[in-house]
Amino acid sequence: MGRVIRSQRKGAGGIFKSHTHHRKGPAKHRALDFAERHGYLRGLVKEIIHDPGRGAPLASVHFKNPYKYKKDRELFIAAEGLYTGQFVYCGAKASLTIGNVLPVSALPEGAIVCNLEERVGDRGAVARASGKYCTVVGHSDKGTQIKLPSGKKKIVDGTCRATIGVVAGGGRIDKPLLKAGRSYHKYKAKRNEWPKVRGVAMNPVDHPHGGGNHQHIGHPSTVRRDAPHGQKVGLIAARRTGRIRGAKKVED
Repeated sequence: MGRVIRSQRKGAGGIFKSHTHHRKGPAKHRALDFAERHGYLRGLVKEIIHDPGRGAPLASVHFKNPYKYKKDRELFIAAEGLYTGQFVYCGAKASLTIGNVLPVSALPEGAIVCNLEERVGDRGAVARASGKYCTVVGHSDKGTQIKLPSGKKKIVDGTCRATIGVVAGGGRIDKPLLKAGRSYHKYKAKRNEWPKVRGVAMNPVDHPHGGGNHQHIGHPSTVRRDAPHGQKVGLIAARRTGRIRGAKKVED
């Protein structure tokens, strides 16, 4: 019997837990309420902050609570061009300006949005990484068709909210990391996932790809979906393998 392999050990947590101690908090839209559904609220961008382990900057936005005498402090994903001291407006009647949050049914075709909700009230799920955005393709009885960052098209409910603009921090991956130390610090802030030892470089006891007089897998790299966990490495339940050739096809 072989050893418990790395992919099995990751499930339990332990040393593979995410490094969240220095993180600033979850970046979400406001909780959906009557004021946003039927009008708008005004918030003030107090500061733009770096969140360790996240490529995109966050904006700390302060709102007056519409129901009690207090301030609500929200963490939004900052859109490109957002600045401190800016007023942002959230709601169905907000204007079409960068940083504002509107339901997608109120947006014209071709509008560029980010931090889009997949389901009404989930407070943002799609296009949240630096430089990412969605495009509003069109409106129909079924909902609003959105082109996702992957190029795929998806229909979402018209009352799902999104931030106008592109997520800030774009072009982050254009500059190469160049040296191991930069990768070390990048992943130190995220979680224990670097450096990653290849399976073929291990011994047979440590990994299904290990062993042999040359570094080779020795059997097909595809593995069935219901394989036992210690065997489930490589291309899991692959529909196809090999190079992707030809132009990228986008669903219409």
